[in-house]
Amino acid sequence: MERKQHKWIPELQEQLRQGKMSRREFLRYATLLGMSLTAAEALAACAPKATPTSPPATPTATSVPPTPTPAGPQRGGTLRIRGNVGRIDHPARYSWVANSNTTRHVAEYLTLTDENNITRPYLLERWEASDDLKTWTLYLRKGIKWNNGDDFVADDVVFTMKDWLDPDVGSSILGLMSYLQPTNIEKVDDYTVRLHLDSPQIAVPEHLFHYPAQIMNHRTFEGDFIKAPVGTGPFTLEEYSEGERVVLKRRADYWQMGADGQPLPYLDEIIYVDLGGEASAHIAAIQTGEVDVISEPDTEHFLALKDDPNLQVVGTPTAMTRVLRMRVDKEPWTDNRVRMALKLCQDHEKILKLAHFGEGLPGADFHVAPIHPEYCERAVPKYDPERAKALLAEAGYSEGLTVECAVCSDWADVVAYAEILKEDAAPAGFNIVLNTMPTSAYWDIWTECDLGITPWTHRPLGTMVLTLAYICDDEGKPVPWNETRWCDEEFTNLLKEAEGTLDVEERRKIMCKLEEIQYERGSVGIPYWRNVWSIAHKKVQDFKGHPTQYDLFNEVWLKA
Repeated sequence: MERKQHKWIPELQEQLRQGKMSRREFLRYATLLGMSLTAAEALAACAPKATPTSPPATPTATSVPPTPTPAGPQRGGTLRIRGNVGRIDHPARYSWVANSNTTRHVAEYLTLTDENNITRPYLLERWEASDDLKTWTLYLRKGIKWNNGDDFVADDVVFTMKDWLDPDVGSSILGLMSYLQPTNIEKVDDYTVRLHLDSPQIAVPEHLFHYPAQIMNHRTFEGDFIKAPVGTGPFTLEEYSEGERVVLKRRADYWQMGADGQPLPYLDEIIYVDLGGEASAHIAAIQTGEVDVISEPDTEHFLALKDDPNLQVVGTPTAMTRVLRMRVDKEPWTDNRVRMALKLCQDHEKILKLAHFGEGLPGADFHVAPIHPEYCERAVPKYDPERAKALLAEAGYSEGLTVECAVCSDWADVVAYAEILKEDAAPAGFNIVLNTMPTSAYWDIWTECDLGITPWTHRPLGTMVLTLAYICDDEGKPVPWNETRWCDEEFTNLLKEAEGTLDVEERRKIMCKLEEIQYERGSVGIPYWRNVWSIAHKKVQDFKGHPTQYDLFNEVWLKA
């Protein structure tokens, strides 16, 4: 039976009718407010189609569509995946999608945001939001078992959420969900949890699918998932060898059914193989059949494999980017004139063309992308080394400035971006010394280096990444993923206002102000927005791309 409709649903439907939002945006917001996708689609059908006022999404890259599937899924087989097998302990501390990809088959999430950015219940059966968006009631699915036989209950959710919000754990969720205090997580009964927020928030269900938000068993988890890999997922963890491989085995008693009405998963086994950071090794591995899937492929993989008739290459537009980040608490980046000078040394179109082969859109030095529903369009800043040089002189560096930039060597486009910036910043007086290092080394120091280029993944809403990376708490302390230590009271207050605003046009007006502030006095350069791809052999069936490059393989099966 359909639950009570949130009071904002009719207003959203009217915005859809007037063409103020697209059908996809309507579905996104209606489901966030607790409406089932089926009911939301029925309401959307009642509104005539109109051209939305929001900017178009990034065009999808060239792709080879999956091979049509036969009548029904076939069971059995081993899926071999090229992936990064890094060091892990507490999932809430994940700073890297690859870590979550290896464990998401074992530990699951309360919600799931799909490839269309529609969020739906997962370990939850449903949720309800109060009219003021400050009280969220989460209803858990009943009958789910942990892989050790324990029942999945509200105590697990409360325990896990309090871990997220514990400063000693050091999770990015602490910043993302800064609107929630640990004392305001209420266990109503064994299958109901209620969240009492400090401020209105539309995106709670999407935040529950942030990749470090895997749910833990309160009876067994003591801070290291490898030591106690107890999850509700379709596979069990049989082996985890850092830098080498991960072996996952099928569970016989998994709770979820497939489209054919049979228990999932279809695969017997999943094996992740770490082949190092060289794309050539990954390309050779999938061409020779050593692996079936390349997890988190990059532009080099796409260019080499896009025309291979044996592969499916699925393109996905995203809000993924590479962030030129400057720590505002360290000289010379304490001076906004120096920060602006470096941003002006970026030729955004040139960087996109040379570093990412034009596969995306140029950025404009604020962390909100054209694919986001609340995006406010701004002109791409021009490359202006003369103005940059003048700003450096005003800041006291008339003879120029030498700075060191930390760079991940495993990503070709990051290295290319850094090299282009080094060359183009020289006429302004910058001498940029590139300190290249493997991903593992960069991830150890990414929040500590004065200047660096950090890969940031896709988020479905613009407000989500701003909350993760560009605010401070009530005491003025940067949230865990605020790598630049930038705090701006006006920015934070406007962001909180945007998070509680459902009207798309009103939210976009606020976003215009946020983007202006971040560009004029912020701490980052955003060179471009990246198209990404998912690559698999054609025998891998029901294989879908995801904008955040999540490996969602519950229903994947292998064609004989």
